[in-house]
Amino acid sequence: MGSGQVTDWQGKHVTVAGLGVSGVPAARALHGLGAEVTVVNDGDDARAREQAAELEALGVTVRLGDGETLPDGTELIVTAPGWRPDKPLFAAADRAGVPVWGDVELAWRLRGPDAAPWLAVTGTNGKTTTVQMLASILEAAGLRTAAVGNIGVSLLDAVLGEEPYDVLAVELSSYQLHWAPSLRAHSAAVLNLAPDHLDWHGSMEAYARDKGRVYEGNRVACVYNADATGKPSTEDLVREADVEEGCRAVGFTLGAPGPSQLGVVEGILVDRAFVENRQRNAQELAEVSDVNPPAPHNIANALAAAALARAYGVPASAVRDGLRAFTPDAHRIAHVADVDGVTYIDDSKATNTHAAEASLAAYDSIVWIAGGLAKGATFDELVGGAAKRLRGAVLIGRDRALIREALARHAPEVPVVDLDRTDTGAMLQAVQEAQRLARPGDTVLLAPACASMDMFANYNKRGDAFAQAVRELGA
Repeated sequence: MGSGQVTDWQGKHVTVAGLGVSGVPAARALHGLGAEVTVVNDGDDARAREQAAELEALGVTVRLGDGETLPDGTELIVTAPGWRPDKPLFAAADRAGVPVWGDVELAWRLRGPDAAPWLAVTGTNGKTTTVQMLASILEAAGLRTAAVGNIGVSLLDAVLGEEPYDVLAVELSSYQLHWAPSLRAHSAAVLNLAPDHLDWHGSMEAYARDKGRVYEGNRVACVYNADATGKPSTEDLVREADVEEGCRAVGFTLGAPGPSQLGVVEGILVDRAFVENRQRNAQELAEVSDVNPPAPHNIANALAAAALARAYGVPASAVRDGLRAFTPDAHRIAHVADVDGVTYIDDSKATNTHAAEASLAAYDSIVWIAGGLAKGATFDELVGGAAKRLRGAVLIGRDRALIREALARHAPEVPVVDLDRTDTGAMLQAVQEAQRLARPGDTVLLAPACASMDMFANYNKRGDAFAQAVRELGA
C-alpha cells in the first residue's frame, strides 16, 4: 500500500491544489472520508465558480484566485497533475514538511486490501491507444477491467467505486508520475521518450526520470521499447529502476524478437518472453492485419499492450481477439474520406513532433497540413525525416513560421502554402489548398505537430473542422 499509509482521514487537514478534472473528484472523495478539505485554485472564472459552489454546498472550503499560499494547518497537499513543481505553494509545503501527493498517489493509497493490480503505461505518445488495446485484450480474456487514469474512468472512481475489478489498465502522464512516489505497478511499460513538457519538468533528464518512476517496484515485467535510439532510452530507465526480485525486462520491437522480447516475424506478432524455453520457442499472438490501423507506431503500441497482458498471464488467443475488437479513438489516424483518388486522414491528436513523425512515417506521398502552438518545439528533425514523402505542405496557426523555416532548410523543393488567418474558415481553405496540391494516390494528412488552442478549443474540434471541410469537398 506504500509507506506512511493514512487510514484515518477523520479531521485531517488536506489542501487540494486545483479544481479541474482531478481536483473536484479528489476533494469529494477526501471530504467523504471525513477530511477537512480546502481547495485552492489559481483561476477565478465562471467554470471555477460553478465548481466551487458545488463543493461548498458539501462543506468544502474553496479559495479562488489564490493558489500560492499554504492554508494554515495543512497536513497534506493533493495536487492536480498539471501544477508545476516550482510553484510557491510547493516550496512552502517543503519548508513546512507537508507531503505533496498527486491524484494517482491518492488513488493508490486509498486502494482496499485486495485491490486490483495495476498494469501501467506511460510514454510521450501512444499511451491512450495502448491502454485501450490492453483493456480490450484483458476483456477478451474474460477479466473485469477498465481503462483508467488519463482516460476513461477516473482512477479515484475505479478505486473507491462498487465495481470489483480483476486488473486495471492505467494510463499515466509524466506529471502524474512526478507526484506518485509510492505507486508500485504489477507491470509497466514506457512506450517511447521524446522531448515534451520540458517547460514543466525543466530538462529532458528530469522528464525521463519522472517517466521512469513507473518501473519502480514492478513485480513481473518492465516493458521497454527495444527500437528506441535516444538517450536516455526506455531500456536505460529499466536498468535504473529498483524492482522486485524476479521482475524481468521485456522488450518490444518491430523486427524479429530476441529472447525476452515481443516482435514481428513475416506479418505475425510473436512472443519470445512469456513462453517455455524462450531461447528456442516463440508463440504466435496475432497478425499485423489484426491491428487497427496497422501503421508502424500502432503495431508498436499493440506489442506493448500484448506484453503487459501476457505478463498478467493472458492467453495468446485473447491478444488476437482483443486487438481485433479494438477501435481507435476519433482523430487518431482516422480515415475521413477518399475524394478523386486522394485519401484524407485526420490525426489531429498528433499535437507534438514525435506523434507527427509517427503519422508521417505511415504514408508514402503526403500533402501535410500542420501548425498551431509549438509549445517550445523545434521542427528540423521532423521535417528532415519526412522530406522525401512530402508532395506539399499547408501551414496554419500561430507558430507556423517555425515549420515553414524548417521546410525551407530541409525540403526546399516542397511547395508550401502559408495561410495567414486564424478564423474558423481557415481549415476549409487549408483543405482546399491541400486538394489543389495533391495527386491521385496521395494522402492529405492533418498531423499538426502542434497544440490546437490558438485556433480551436481542443484537438477534437480541430479534427472535426478538418472532417467537415473534407466532406464539403466531396459534396
